[in-house]
Amino acid sequence: MIPAGVCSAVSPSRTLPADTLTLTLSEAVALAQRQSSDALAARHTLEAAEWSFRYYQANYLPSVSLSSSPALNRQVSSITQPNGTNIFVRQNQLSTDLGLSVTQNVASTGGTLFMRSNLYRQDEFEQRTYGYSSVPFSVGYQQSLFGHNSLRWARRTEPLRHRIARKQYAETMELVASRASTYFFMLASAQTNLDIARQNYAVSDTLHRYARRRYERGSITENEMLQLEVSKLSEETNRLNAEAEVEDAMQTLRSYLGIKDEVPLAVVPDTLISADVVDAGEALVLALQNNPDPEQLRLNVMESESALSSAKAARGLKAELYVQFGLSQTGVTLKEAYTKPLNQQYVSLSLSLPLLDWGRGKGQVQVAKSRLELTQTQSEQAMQDFRLNVRKMVRQYNLQGYRVKIAYRTRETALRRYEVARWMYLQGRTSLLEFNTSISEKDNAQRAFISALQAYWSLYYGLRSLTLKF
Repeated sequence: MIPAGVCSAVSPSRTLPADTLTLTLSEAVALAQRQSSDALAARHTLEAAEWSFRYYQANYLPSVSLSSSPALNRQVSSITQPNGTNIFVRQNQLSTDLGLSVTQNVASTGGTLFMRSNLYRQDEFEQRTYGYSSVPFSVGYQQSLFGHNSLRWARRTEPLRHRIARKQYAETMELVASRASTYFFMLASAQTNLDIARQNYAVSDTLHRYARRRYERGSITENEMLQLEVSKLSEETNRLNAEAEVEDAMQTLRSYLGIKDEVPLAVVPDTLISADVVDAGEALVLALQNNPDPEQLRLNVMESESALSSAKAARGLKAELYVQFGLSQTGVTLKEAYTKPLNQQYVSLSLSLPLLDWGRGKGQVQVAKSRLELTQTQSEQAMQDFRLNVRKMVRQYNLQGYRVKIAYRTRETALRRYEVARWMYLQGRTSLLEFNTSISEKDNAQRAFISALQAYWSLYYGLRSLTLKF
């Protein structure tokens, strides 16, 4: 691990407004995962997936419904007589009914089992008569004999779709963390540039005043004194530009974290990195278990297989079976309508066989087969790319840890060289060019260290989004 005191050298101490909100990377990530727009959208998406899964589960549970459709008929209607003639009769009647039904889908067959109870009443206002018709109990079954069983396919695809939604939510949270870390280090880099600019301006101002005294004594040339004056003006411009860069980066981070108050932000980069090396094989196993992409590819293949099954079922013989058994009775009174009910049975079988469709059914099947083969090929290639991507991410992550350590040592060395060069220049033992070179090396080393940290944490959260571990 990098020593814990690194941060003080990354961001030199500076005066901050009293109301400044100082954030570490872990705090920024927690804020982003709690209240950023991406996190809120992910939670709404997961909630919609949960309700969709509940809807799927309800398809396999009994449903109970109560129905009624009263109708008032007051009109003159044409009635056909037994001898074939029509007469016009004024009708003034009210039909009321009440039905209770219980249905249950059967996933193994794709049919529907139902139980019903109905009561009807007919009122004739012209004759002032009324009557009842009841079906106290009936049970039936409806089944497509050669059709596509969507319920059975749903039992394969919907639980998988639900698992994918949950894994996608977890993946999105890690991607939110990755994006938050990007904005976090944008501000950290801007802060570093501002610190460098302020330091360099202070040094340039000091050297300019020192050089003017030496120039007045004649120990340096006018050209060297003017060069230091130009350097001071350039550093002042850099400081102003760095202040604007900090303000822009601060606004971007504040917006993404969902911080609505215009509070100043300051970030403290996490400089303690893990010394552990991630094993590529272990990461691949975790990625295959936890990442939604492999299961999404399996779902794509299942959906293509379901589409092929549906196309085959639509092409050939179609048959619908409807069976109903129960009791029924009629009567002038409600009691009579339920007294000694009679048996009733109803069975129907409808068949449909296309004799000439000009190849439409065959074409649909061939299209579905072609899409299935394409999906299988794409899935195999995508899985191969997924495995390669995991191994590549692990390799880059492990390598970036060493890069951060090298960048840290480089920065420390450049800072020491800068201090030595400044002392030697003030003693007149080195040239201005050599001193400016040490300043440039020091600044580049500080920026390189922040950049290396940013790449490390980006790869860290990228690896977590693939494996949901580490």
